[in-house]
Amino acid sequence: MKNLTTRRTIRQYSNREVSQELLNRLMTEASRTQTMGNLQLYSVVVTRSAEKKQQLAPAHFNQPMVTKAPVVLTVCADFNRTSVWARNRKAVPGYDNFLSFVNAGIDALLFTQTLCNLMDEEGLGYCFLGTTVYMPQMIIDTLHLPQLVMPVATITVGWPAEEPPLSDRLPLESFIHDETYKDYTTQDIDTYYQYKEQLVENRHFCDINKKETLAQIFTDIRYTKKDNEAMSAGLLEVLKHQGFL
Repeated sequence: MKNLTTRRTIRQYSNREVSQELLNRLMTEASRTQTMGNLQLYSVVVTRSAEKKQQLAPAHFNQPMVTKAPVVLTVCADFNRTSVWARNRKAVPGYDNFLSFVNAGIDALLFTQTLCNLMDEEGLGYCFLGTTVYMPQMIIDTLHLPQLVMPVATITVGWPAEEPPLSDRLPLESFIHDETYKDYTTQDIDTYYQYKEQLVENRHFCDINKKETLAQIFTDIRYTKKDNEAMSAGLLEVLKHQGFL
């Protein structure tokens, strides 16, 4: 039994099977999470076959856990099912717009986080892949997603074959604002980020990348303005293609 205080991202998995019975139980329990209008605006594509995982891998920059994990879950914002239901019940759906994508995306991410918490309690390991929204069209094509269905989260799942160290977190006072938002002073930033910046692994990261500060690792290497703008343009095109814009 684990809890959030010991949560680790797991990228290496044992050969032990993740049964469909267990997965279905956890996803059924996760479906009790909050949802807009009680519509459950999400769908999950479960990938187990080696062939399909191999097809998904390029969309996730060929990270090895995509092909090596027993199960890959692609959680989608889904207004297609609700729209089909409406049309079959003499109702006219109006969900081909950006607000509907946001609502469905929130629903899908709430479900995803609840499922992650349940998997933690069960002892399963998982890795949340932020790459899902970088090249979504490849995922859409691979999984045959129709209009009004958009991938928003991918989780690789299996029984852990590693116990990596806990990653650092900012202190509570860095993100809690009483009554109104209080902007950050230079002193605040120094206080809140000191521990993270002084970690040996982060200082080493700066050294090997020849960067003066940890912030430069993120702005100049990991999440650059050029890449963000290019992927933003691609994301908008995919949202148009899927009927949300």
